[in-house]
Amino acid sequence: MSEAGQFEEGMSRRVVLGAFFIGFLMMPGAIYMGLIAGSSLGPAAEWVTLILFSEVARRTFAPLRRQEIYTLYYIAGGLTHAAGGMMLAGGPFGGLIWNQYLAQSQVGQLLGLAAQLPAWVVPPAGSEALAERTFFHPDWLLPIGLLVVGQVLARAEWFGLGYVLFRLTADVERLPFPLAPVAAQGVMALAESEAQTWRWRVFASGMGLGLGCGAVLVGLPALSGLIASRPLVLLPVPWIDFTRDLERVLPAATLGIGTDPGLVLAGAVLPFWVVAGAFAGSLVQVAANPVLHHLGLLTRWKPGMDAVSTHFANDLDLWLSVYVGAGGAVALVGLWQAAQALRGYRQAGSWAPPPGRGDFPLGLGIGLYVMAACGYIALCLILLEDDSFPLVFLLGFAFVLTPLVSYANARMVGLTGQSAGIPLVREGAFLLSGYRGVDIWFAPIPYGDHGRRAQFFREVELTGTRLSSILKAELLLLPLVLGCGLLFWSVIWSMGPIPSILFPYAQQYWHLFALRQFMWLSFTAQGGLRFGEVVDPAWALGSFVVAGGALWGLAGWGAPLAGVYGFIRGLQSLPHLLIPEMLGACLGRFWLRRRLGPEEWGRRAPILLAGYACGQGLIGMGAVGVVLIVRAVAQLPY
Repeated sequence: MSEAGQFEEGMSRRVVLGAFFIGFLMMPGAIYMGLIAGSSLGPAAEWVTLILFSEVARRTFAPLRRQEIYTLYYIAGGLTHAAGGMMLAGGPFGGLIWNQYLAQSQVGQLLGLAAQLPAWVVPPAGSEALAERTFFHPDWLLPIGLLVVGQVLARAEWFGLGYVLFRLTADVERLPFPLAPVAAQGVMALAESEAQTWRWRVFASGMGLGLGCGAVLVGLPALSGLIASRPLVLLPVPWIDFTRDLERVLPAATLGIGTDPGLVLAGAVLPFWVVAGAFAGSLVQVAANPVLHHLGLLTRWKPGMDAVSTHFANDLDLWLSVYVGAGGAVALVGLWQAAQALRGYRQAGSWAPPPGRGDFPLGLGIGLYVMAACGYIALCLILLEDDSFPLVFLLGFAFVLTPLVSYANARMVGLTGQSAGIPLVREGAFLLSGYRGVDIWFAPIPYGDHGRRAQFFREVELTGTRLSSILKAELLLLPLVLGCGLLFWSVIWSMGPIPSILFPYAQQYWHLFALRQFMWLSFTAQGGLRFGEVVDPAWALGSFVVAGGALWGLAGWGAPLAGVYGFIRGLQSLPHLLIPEMLGACLGRFWLRRRLGPEEWGRRAPILLAGYACGQGLIGMGAVGVVLIVRAVAQLPY
């Protein structure tokens, strides 16, 4: 897509203006949508910003260059990204909101673990900072200061090591990176054509659907909560739970259905076999748990438990062992595939970068990573109270395991577009070290997989964007995500406790994630659980053999491994959200693909989903704006 000498700067005044537009208008909506409905505003923010700024620029006879569009796309994704299943958007301050929930949760207090959380993670329960729901309190100085330092080190780490891996795999080894052109062309489609009327029609259709569903799922509860003691909810968010209703027929089983139509669209967009495998995996627990309960293998479940409590109780009894074994099989097969893909590939290149690409000296990339790794190690040595965690673990993580795993996955992504992870590496190191205390789980351990960053730099290269543009974008993103995150999380937190009835998704789903995290914390806490009490070696070994055999057999037959990966994902998930996903996958594969054609549906589906997210996001932003204004006026003394 780009020839030598055709690289241009992507950062401009218009991009900076777009970054502030996203930070101050999109970010609060992204935060609110994650808490209310568990939806991500990321695709909507990217599309809305690109379309708005592209059309305004065209009408001023100065259209955005594709380098500007890509840089703006990158910034939009960084500002509205939602982390994990908790759907915490709004930057790193969402992590502090999660920590305050851990400190005040009833489960943490009953187990005695909430009181053991260190002061550099969250103020202690009972602190005025938590009671008044504000970040502007001295008790937050240490956690916020550590968060800022961590953000600087994280960006230096991924940028430095990612750039070195890119130079090694793309320039020297000349790996093809098969998925990089797909991602780059998808982003550049808006810049390459002047008339994209079909895109507008599809996007508008999805946005209309999103506006209607968002009004019911998000707008009505948010606005009705201003005038009523309890928000008016027509459809429970995020799901309708049948677990208690069916407990006599299906004891110890969880069953329900998600209420967000966006899940149907997401299922139509995701690869079919991934969704089908996940759906099948979730139904295994529905069918097997009553039998296992009858055999006396699931003893922690009690009648009256909801889906979250039932799922966690079953995990402690048996299923965590299955997850550990199956995860080990996935990692082993993934590494075997990586070795097969990398075997015999030799294509010599040069360390000399193309002229005009905006490269940096390799020493700078290495220096950034070494500086970040040393910073992480120093922080760990300062923060950890128990000196039994040896320095050799930290050095091994920083300078052996992270570079090796990242390089192996960078090569695998460069050749196949896929990567493989090694599960429970951090957790295993913590348990083997004999460390006592919960602070180790929050320490900035220098371990990560940055292999996919090599493909990211390849995408930047294919769009003709100078690599220095990404460095400038990161320098703009850091203060913007910290400043806007602090502002909007403070305002939304002041509305009411998080989670609470005002934020249905967080109230329903966060409890499960908290239970799982407290389980891991208890393994190193004084008087907590022992790992052997939860993980049964026999079940773990059996699931390892079964999952490994299935993956190996399917790989030999040329069958889609995505189904097995999805199956293992589904084993760990509630069926509530996977049922509508499966409905969407069937609609997409067996009706829409046949009616429109596979290629046409493949082009339209992501845009339809982005339009839906945009419409729902607009409702979320409008609702949060009204709520903020009303609550601000209500606090005035006149």
